[in-house]
Amino acid sequence: MPKMKTKASAKKRFTVTGSGKIRRKHAYKSHILTKKSKKRKRNLGYYAIVDKADAKNVRQMILK
Repeated sequence: MPKMKTKASAKKRFTVTGSGKIRRKHAYKSHILTKKSKKRKRNLGYYAIVDKADAKNVRQMILK
């Protein structure tokens, strides 16, 4: 049987850190930025760690 393919959408959205955690970008940073405060936009720019509840599913999608 052939190997499972990595989900292309997940490959573009998530990366694995050196310690094995999964990193993601924040949502709401692409448009309608004029009404958002500088602080909010700045904080949306940083990476976040995928929640433990979702990590198993995301790992399954990217580590095939």
